[in-house]
Amino acid sequence: MNCQKLLFLLTADSLNDCKSQQDLDLDFNIYTFDVLASTNEKLSQLVTDGQAPPGTIVIADRQTAGRGQRGRTWNSAPGGLYLSLAIAPDLPASNVHQLTIGIVWGIAHSLRQIGLPVAIKWPNDLMLSGRKLGGILTQTRISGDRIQDAVVGVGINYTNPVEGLAINLAPSNDYQPNYRNFSMEMLTSCTIRGIISGYKRCTPTTIEGLLSDYLELLNARGRSVLVNGRLGTVIGISPLGELRVSFTTATTVTTADLTPGTFSLGYES
Repeated sequence: MNCQKLLFLLTADSLNDCKSQQDLDLDFNIYTFDVLASTNEKLSQLVTDGQAPPGTIVIADRQTAGRGQRGRTWNSAPGGLYLSLAIAPDLPASNVHQLTIGIVWGIAHSLRQIGLPVAIKWPNDLMLSGRKLGGILTQTRISGDRIQDAVVGVGINYTNPVEGLAINLAPSNDYQPNYRNFSMEMLTSCTIRGIISGYKRCTPTTIEGLLSDYLELLNARGRSVLVNGRLGTVIGISPLGELRVSFTTATTVTTADLTPGTFSLGYES
């Protein structure tokens, strides 16, 4: 990672295809490492120690214990984008899932601006051609009833090897377009801008528009799902980031809001 080039892309608005309509208003400080257990773990420790104000970025070429939802870990091979960004969103503690919704939308929207037709898998995965391109993990510290600060971890498959239902940005066959017509620094810049533009939309006056825009990119919109033995249809996202499912019988129509972590959409092979 060329840090000077990354900083140039982050600050030279007129040169960015993925520039956010929001001001970045952060002083960036970048730490790069060859290998870390986890960028989130490293940055969280720096935040706790008072050494990482908002705008601090940790990037690793490789992770040996990358972190995901519900405590899952994995080895992140060289060639991928593995970064964490410290932010201070100043939101109610009850908005933690909303924060995740905003950030994953922001990244997806930013990547689409550089020609990647990225979709969202609820609640926090990035999809390309129906397969997993990456994901985010947001970890927060709460003070009273507010989010004091947050560490946002992002992993995106660039040229690292992938298996199963994952995809990277290197063309692997004749029918997959060559999406990798930009540098790792451009991918990183767009990701950081997406994080910032996304969390800034998590306000009372902008949340409805955010939920609508998130739904537009949701791959499962209109999809039939089985929930506790009942067949339903995905119709939306609640203000708390829950998946809204409609159930229709011959005489009634009901809805249920499913909390992240209690239900998984899975990937279709």
